[in-house]
Amino acid sequence: MKKFTMLCTGIILAGTLAACGEEDGQEEVDEGIEVEETEEEAGEEAEEPEEDEMAGEGDDDVLEVAVIPAQSIGEMQTGLDRLEETLSESLDRDVEVEHYPNYNAVVEAINYSHIDLAYLGPLTYLIAHEESGAQAILTQEIDGAPYYYSYIITHEEAPWDDLDELLEDREEIDFAFASISSTSGSLIPGLELNQRGVFEDENNHEFASVRYTGSHDITSQVVQNQEVDAGAVDSAIYNALVEEGAVDDDQIKVIWESEQLYQYPWVVPHDMEEDEIEAIQEAFIAIEDEEILNIFGGASAFVEADDSQYEDVLEAAREFDMLDPEVLD
Repeated sequence: MKKFTMLCTGIILAGTLAACGEEDGQEEVDEGIEVEETEEEAGEEAEEPEEDEMAGEGDDDVLEVAVIPAQSIGEMQTGLDRLEETLSESLDRDVEVEHYPNYNAVVEAINYSHIDLAYLGPLTYLIAHEESGAQAILTQEIDGAPYYYSYIITHEEAPWDDLDELLEDREEIDFAFASISSTSGSLIPGLELNQRGVFEDENNHEFASVRYTGSHDITSQVVQNQEVDAGAVDSAIYNALVEEGAVDDDQIKVIWESEQLYQYPWVVPHDMEEDEIEAIQEAFIAIEDEEILNIFGGASAFVEADDSQYEDVLEAAREFDMLDPEVLD
């Protein structure tokens, strides 16, 4: 997909408890040893450290799941609660699903194995993958396929029918991206515009103005309301907005579409054991609950994924110099 390097793209939530962190775990063990030695020197029994260690083991058995939402549409909490219940039953262990909007915190938590599973945008995942070897293990199918696209959209009444026509009037165009850390709402369309010589960053471009709205639904709405002339959005989120009535498709037209992008990945730390990965994959693949599936872009099913399926996005991110964690700020 060499053409894919013309493109540019970014969910989701995070647990903050340390589940598998080797360094944190070692500190707890070391502290326990020091307490035991002190108590032995005092001639006391070391019962309290043993209780602390047991409590620590209980915490380790909780599957900490972080979800960073790709959009702010709808009420996600019901679906997340259902996901927590379903995974707990399937895996026969406690599960905590946390909704966490800070991208940097999720990347750091995955890097240090402080959470066990995270739902991330492709760009966010790739930053964690490059830094620590975090692994993609699952994604979701929407309408029977694990792909989505980056769209550039404009209002139906606008005079432009394709991106070439839009760029002829670029000095008069107010353009909106989603979050700067979004794959489909920033990275992929940003690289396309960069390679056309009209965009470098928010402060260096040939448009009348450029803004980052922070989410795909807001970008869709400001285009529909003609507050901007054009914007970049995730196709799956856009379609979900249309389906639920948050966006009127009759007032929007798509004037550019990227090549296929692999859907948002579910990511585990680099040091997760293979049998645990397989158990998590099996639990997700068995999910048929529409309340769960709907909050992940209107998914029809969860399917296995791996790092190789995101290599083209990685190539684009490298070309556009987007693998620095500071891009998530």
